[in-house]
Amino acid sequence: MIGIILIWNLLRLLLVPTMGLMPQDAYYFLYAEHPDLSYFDHPPMVAYMLYISKVIFGKHAFAIKLVDFAITAATQVAFYELATKFLSSSRSRGAALVFSTTVLVSILSIITTPDVPLMLFWTLTLLCLYEAIFKDRTPFWLLAGLTMGLAFDSKYTAVFLPIGLLSYLLISSTHRKYLATIWPYLSVSLMLICTLPVIIWNIENDFASFLFQANRSEAITRFSIHPEFFLGVLGHQAFILIPVVFVLLIIYLIGLVQKLRRKQWAVFSPHQVFLLSFFLPLWSGFLLISWVYWVKINWQMPAYITGIILVAGMLKTQHIKWHLILSALIHIALLVQILFYPVIIRSDDTWIGWEELATQVQARQENYPNSFLFSGDNYKTSAQLNFHLDKRVYARNVVGEPALQFDYLEDNLNHLNGMDALFIDSQNQFKELNKSGNLPEWAPLYFSSVEELNPIIVYKGSRPIRKYLVYFCSQYKALP
Repeated sequence: MIGIILIWNLLRLLLVPTMGLMPQDAYYFLYAEHPDLSYFDHPPMVAYMLYISKVIFGKHAFAIKLVDFAITAATQVAFYELATKFLSSSRSRGAALVFSTTVLVSILSIITTPDVPLMLFWTLTLLCLYEAIFKDRTPFWLLAGLTMGLAFDSKYTAVFLPIGLLSYLLISSTHRKYLATIWPYLSVSLMLICTLPVIIWNIENDFASFLFQANRSEAITRFSIHPEFFLGVLGHQAFILIPVVFVLLIIYLIGLVQKLRRKQWAVFSPHQVFLLSFFLPLWSGFLLISWVYWVKINWQMPAYITGIILVAGMLKTQHIKWHLILSALIHIALLVQILFYPVIIRSDDTWIGWEELATQVQARQENYPNSFLFSGDNYKTSAQLNFHLDKRVYARNVVGEPALQFDYLEDNLNHLNGMDALFIDSQNQFKELNKSGNLPEWAPLYFSSVEELNPIIVYKGSRPIRKYLVYFCSQYKALP
């Protein structure tokens, strides 16, 4: 087990110095360059971990990915320790082997997202709750409150931790007695104390982050059925888990439903109910939402901490064998794609071409020395240019459009009034290299004139892989 897990992790470690930054890496590093109590679209833990990395290693791409790798390695250790609480030694090894060789762990190891610290603190919370509930070790209630708070400071998904805890205590006839004690309430109270940075930031910023999440909820309630979203979620969850484990999980859930229909409550041990309490609400909730809203690939990740332990009892040698074969094939394909890039990705969600873009943008700006830079996509091009050029690059808030955390880096943009600008516009689905773009609709409102320049083309060898339209915009006029 240890040998195979080390091989998979060494392959991931190989990518730390060789893989370029993803836009997410650059965006969350922007968080770290502007320390704050919290941020617009996520809590602050991802910024704190990158800030520590920056202090130790400086501003380097490898340092960002190294901290992802290190934290995810700690998550794998914590997962194995958790598995030993519920499974025999051989089943624990099987669960750890399966978990550590998933694409899920590979994503966490090399791409910076708030899920990286969330997964660690989620697993540590379950370890603490196990000790508090099943071993009756009182201090672990307080430790669980601390780790729940740190999980919430990582990502709002951690709200499912107290939901899981209270669900288990309500369902469990064995451990319902704890509801008559002060300890669960002290644990949740300590969690709330740990979340004060997020709460204070929201109070100071008109609850912007909470409202951003609420707007997502409002979009869900519009209720337009999309079966393709549901099928897409099943597909990408099978991919990150590897299909063998995902199929076993579905078989387990079908069996669970059949037992519930027969009212066979007695077949569920307290251990199973505990694990299900931290799996079902999160996993099934997002699966249900996927009928009306696109659920992202990482939203259900924490559920698999207990989900894999639940199905570990079904794992046979042949299952693990086929899991490892499929995982090896998928990871080899991913390694080839990352290192040699045979398939061009028509998206800004790529790790390649950003340094070349920054070099060409720097050369263009030398011809317009008093201009500032901004981009019109959500955050990706602006965040990458911020990192690689080591200068302030603005986003679409320059032209009055929402720009996530970029809206909160400065109170206003009046200091840019009268300045010229270069606008960089990513073209993902380009077919012709020299085809001109349409004049942006905001051009006459915010600038005296806008002139399209020659586009920037980024190559991989002789293949054009990225295209960016470039506009020279004169005399900026900031609106209130």
